Amino acid sequence: MAEIKLAADIRTEFGKGAARTVRRENKVPGVIYGHGTEPVHVTLPGHELLLALRTPNVLLSLDIDGKNELAIPKAVQRDAIKGYLVHVDLLLVKRGEKVTVEVAVETEGDLAPGSFLVENVLNTLSVETEATHIPTSVTVSIAGLEGGDAIHAKDVTLPSGTTLVTDPEAVVIQILAAQAEEPAAETAEAEGAEA
Repeated sequence: MAEIKLAADIRTEFGKGAARTVRRENKVPGVIYGHGTEPVHVTLPGHELLLALRTPNVLLSLDIDGKNELAIPKAVQRDAIKGYLVHVDLLLVKRGEKVTVEVAVETEGDLAPGSFLVENVLNTLSVETEATHIPTSVTVSIAGLEGGDAIHAKDVTLPSGTTLVTDPEAVVIQILAAQAEEPAAETAEAEGAEA
C-alpha cells in the first residue's frame, strides 16, 4: 500500500462562503480527527487529493505546519453533478494501529461450462488490519463453480495480519443457473389452446 504525501494548511475561516473561496483556489476543505484530539480544520490541494482518493483506503501522510500526521479518508463528499470534491473527513492513524475498513471483493477464474451467472451479494468486506498495511482488495476464485454454489465471507482468503469483521456466514458470491425463457410463438399457441 502506497503512502501519499500531501501538504495541508490550517483553516481558520468557516462557513459556506469560506468553503467556496477555498474551492475556487482548487483546494478542498477538510477536517482531521481521532485519538481523542480536537478536530483540526484544514485545506488540501484539490487535484493531488483527487488523484490520491482513486486508491481505495489510501494512507495519507499529511504535512500540517511542519508536523507530520498519518490519516485515512473516512468520508468524502463530492458534487453530485460535476463530481469535484466538496469536503473530506480524515481519521488520524498511527503506525501499528489496527483500523476497520471496507475492502473491495474481486473475482477471478471461469465458471464451470454451462449457463451460470455470478451474483456479487457483497461488493466489499469489512476487515480489521494495520493502518499502514491496508489491502486495496481481496480476490475470490470462482473457477469451476456451478449453479447453487456460494462463497461465504469465512471462505475468503485474507492477507496476513488482516481479520474478518463481516459476519463469517454472510454470502459474498452466489452462482445462479441462468433461466431460459420460452419462445414467444410457443407461449402464444399454448395460451390459445387453453382458451
